[in-house]
Amino acid sequence: MLKTSAPEQLVAAMRAAAAGDALIDPALTTRIISAFAGRPDPSAPPALAGLADSRLDVLRLIARGLTNRQIARTLAVPDDEVAEAVAGLLDHLGLFDRAQLVVAAYETGLVTPGDNG
Repeated sequence: MLKTSAPEQLVAAMRAAAAGDALIDPALTTRIISAFAGRPDPSAPPALAGLADSRLDVLRLIARGLTNRQIARTLAVPDDEVAEAVAGLLDHLGLFDRAQLVVAAYETGLVTPGDNG
């Protein structure tokens, strides 16, 4: 399951696991197929094309107002890896600061008001 899976999908996954079955989120299947085909995440907005899922995750968390340290803890990665991801996002998108990254995340529809995930 993905951290972005709907609550009802998580409940279904727990029930399936309790019954000894497996359940795969359709969005995960799409990501896996795209990765093996060498294509970027098909759900990524066109303006963010070419960004790895890990970079999109960082951008989402920036848009939620998390610091680099909080992002590192959330994603269980080193702080310097987050700093490199932020620099890469700024470079890729031709932006200058985190505020512009937040605006880009909302303008592209990567995040929407009220997103918690």
